[in-house]
Amino acid sequence: MKNQNITLRLIVMSFLQYAIWGAYLTSMGSFLAKSGFGPQIWLFFATQGFVSIFMPALMGIVADKWIPAQKVLSICHGIAGVTMLAAGFYAMTAGAGIRFGAFYALYTLSVAFYMPTIAISNSVAYNALEVSGKDPVKDFPPIRVFGTVGFICSMLFVNFMKGADGVQFQHTYNQFFTSGILGLVLCLYALTMPNCPCKPKSGESQSFAEATGLSAFRLFKEGQFAIFFIFSMLLGASLQITNGYANTFITSFADIPEYANAWGAKNANALISISQISETLCILLIPFCLKKFGIKKVMLIAMFAWVFRFGFFGLGNPGSGVWLFVLSCIVYGVAFDFFNISGSLYVNENTDKDIRSSAQGLFMLMTNGLGASIGTWAAGKVVNHLVYNAAEPSWATAWFVFAGYALLVGLLFMILFKDPQKQKKAA
Repeated sequence: MKNQNITLRLIVMSFLQYAIWGAYLTSMGSFLAKSGFGPQIWLFFATQGFVSIFMPALMGIVADKWIPAQKVLSICHGIAGVTMLAAGFYAMTAGAGIRFGAFYALYTLSVAFYMPTIAISNSVAYNALEVSGKDPVKDFPPIRVFGTVGFICSMLFVNFMKGADGVQFQHTYNQFFTSGILGLVLCLYALTMPNCPCKPKSGESQSFAEATGLSAFRLFKEGQFAIFFIFSMLLGASLQITNGYANTFITSFADIPEYANAWGAKNANALISISQISETLCILLIPFCLKKFGIKKVMLIAMFAWVFRFGFFGLGNPGSGVWLFVLSCIVYGVAFDFFNISGSLYVNENTDKDIRSSAQGLFMLMTNGLGASIGTWAAGKVVNHLVYNAAEPSWATAWFVFAGYALLVGLLFMILFKDPQKQKKAA
């Protein structure tokens, strides 16, 4: 296909990339709770962080050094899709006898190969736009919007689609089948993307770090980059909390007579999808906000938005307080996009071409790796203490604890991180 069609081709890739994740990310907690794994919900979401500590960086190195990024993207989605289908098949055949170890192992293998694709798909998109003469900062956000559209479509599909037993997909193994099938589709489609050349080999001898791509870690020697990555980790601690617990939290109101018939309590995934609709709209604001406010203020807006995201959950309910849930979902778009997308662009704009895929993997390591794993582990401790192991469960208190954490991170970032645009002007 010609370059003028690249935008449409990248839109399809972005749609599929996040539709795969949306099929189970926000609803898996409900399935786990109904399968008797409620106290282990944190572990499943923390696992996405555990594997992101090394897999995105490793696959980024492979894409930089040996195999073109679009082919690495295809391989990863192929493995992730097959193992996710296997997890769904095991859950279906095991029924009430499902065992934690077997299901967790299949799930872990799948997410281990899915998580790197987030950063790699960004690299593939940036490369395709650049070779087509387009500006990634200007042209990528509108394309990325369709990733969120794909996420929303999957969420709504598993919310309203019912199996032969009449149970919504969001509460059963069918969500994993949905994800696996989409993964295999993208496995094939990724091969149609423009070639992403690996760094050409030179006759000069290379150090181990240069040969393996670990040279991206040299970015930590730069003071502001080090601060950026540290706060990426701290903010990453907030990313998976509502993904892991929001559906379970809202669905729990169905056990309270006052809210048993509330639409929100019965359709948690559909309610939560407002978050992704907001995300879709907020992505479009990124180019304007970056130009108007600069990277530091945009990231600060994201950090303080997390305070409201958690706080509104703590104050709301699916009855008369459902408007607070809606506000929480609207705020999520700012909280997620203004750091994740802007941070990815910041890395792309401030690193050399020969380490960009590795640098994107490093960004993923700090946010969805160390940050998400440590944060989800800590969140699990909080939720288990205040909800699952408490004589009088209090979800509200747990949400307020998370809001307090987000506030502290935002205040520290405000003090320590310097606006790179102002630094360049000063230089």
